[in-house]
Amino acid sequence: MSTADRKTENAVAGQTRTNLDMAGLSELHVTIDKRVQSIRDGHADWLCGKGCDSCCRRLAEIPQLTAAEWHLLQEGLAALPAESLWEIGRRMAALAGSRPVVCPLLDRSTGACPVYHHRPVACRTYGFYRQRDLGLFCSDIENLAATGALDTVVWGNHDVVDRRLAAMGESRPLTEWFADWPGKGRGD
Repeated sequence: MSTADRKTENAVAGQTRTNLDMAGLSELHVTIDKRVQSIRDGHADWLCGKGCDSCCRRLAEIPQLTAAEWHLLQEGLAALPAESLWEIGRRMAALAGSRPVVCPLLDRSTGACPVYHHRPVACRTYGFYRQRDLGLFCSDIENLAATGALDTVVWGNHDVVDRRLAAMGESRPLTEWFADWPGKGRGD
């Protein structure tokens, strides 16, 4: 087999893997959306919703994304105006060592996510999932849970989500994906 044939074969294999990962990510999003909707249906006054950006302003760490999550996020980023992309790039660069970690994608003036429909799994599950006995939610929900007010909630199982993400391959910090992305230069 020639070098060119091997490169073509590797490219096809890589594309097949990407397509499988994107299909798996889409399926995972459907599962997450069903769980979130189920919780919202049972609790009309659920705290997580449009206008609440508490979790975006107090991340435990820089988000880790699989290649499939990054691929989806790139679509959202590519649709942003150049000046928004430039500002996101500036905030990405400023993240190193800063605490608390504020999501660099957050529009701080509106409290909204400009790439909401392309956001990573961690953003989709926060406030609705548990990992073993650890609630993955803000202190407001934690306080309600401690009083028993949320005893009827059927939380999503984040351990299952983590296993499904791990099956999609390596995760990298958002800042690394962004630094390697040629599209960020649109805003420079």
